[in-house]
Amino acid sequence: MDPSRRGVITASLYSVALTIPGWPDLVGRFEKLRTNPHLRIGMAEVHAVAAMTERISDLDDQFGGRMARPMAASFMVNTIAPYLRADATEDVRKAMLSAAADHCYLTGYMAMDERHDSLAQRYYMKALELAGHAGDHLTYCTTLRGMSVQAVDLGHGDTALRFADAASAASPQAGPRMRAFLAGQQAHTTAQTGDKAGALHHLRIAEVAMEQAESKAKAFGSYDPSSLAYHEAKVRWELGDKTGAITAMEASDRLRYSVYVRNRVRMTGMLAEWKLQAGRLEEACADWHRALDDYPTIQSGRADDRFRSMLAMIKPHQRNRHARDLRDRAQLMTKAA
Repeated sequence: MDPSRRGVITASLYSVALTIPGWPDLVGRFEKLRTNPHLRIGMAEVHAVAAMTERISDLDDQFGGRMARPMAASFMVNTIAPYLRADATEDVRKAMLSAAADHCYLTGYMAMDERHDSLAQRYYMKALELAGHAGDHLTYCTTLRGMSVQAVDLGHGDTALRFADAASAASPQAGPRMRAFLAGQQAHTTAQTGDKAGALHHLRIAEVAMEQAESKAKAFGSYDPSSLAYHEAKVRWELGDKTGAITAMEASDRLRYSVYVRNRVRMTGMLAEWKLQAGRLEEACADWHRALDDYPTIQSGRADDRFRSMLAMIKPHQRNRHARDLRDRAQLMTKAA
């Protein structure tokens, strides 16, 4: 961690922690733990770690990994690591290992969002190790899927498919939403390898599972219809169905919860790129303007990728008024940054 940022990070962590019930009492216990490493911890500390992970995940969704990851890393080093060394019952120790694995997975995901891909892989491997020791199949499978997301994003289809298949195989008792979560990723990776029949098969499994999940209860903050529509869009694009891909991505945009600002910037930018490749220049410019509305608030390497791609793709179209206006707005943002 950068020493020059520790004060800022600590202040940010403190403000986030204040939203967690019972946090002041836990701070007192943690201070005792600093001087007495054999202090016994209980489920209250486990719940606090899980709550902090959830709060940092919310910040990641809204502002991007570059803003939130330093807080996650600081919390891991200064709070979670001492908890893992403290005395505890076997049940509490396993629960803390599980909470640590989930936090480690989130930190890896944010590193990937920053485009620190090697660092993300190291976090993912540690998350798998912690989840394995905890016997936490959910986090183990989620992490394998995260490794697949990273690989497919980098264009390594075969590797991405192996991770996606491993995640599915490791979770035979998954509920319908988890099955959709895993099968949607399998569909995307299978499509990238050129297996049309396999991709459509996995996509259908994801659709059926999502219907079952949505009929039971809404699950804000997890895999939802917007996420499934995104996977359908990626499958169709990989298989050469540009019109179907654009339609599905537009559906994903309509269904997405407003709090997912980072994803809105990335995926609206991706939609614009697809529309331009389909010859729909003015529509593409309109979508890029929507992405730029939120872009200044986001600290994300993957969002930056979309911004740079936009600048490169509109360059040949400067005779068009809409493209010129977009370029001028983007250049002002670049200068401000």
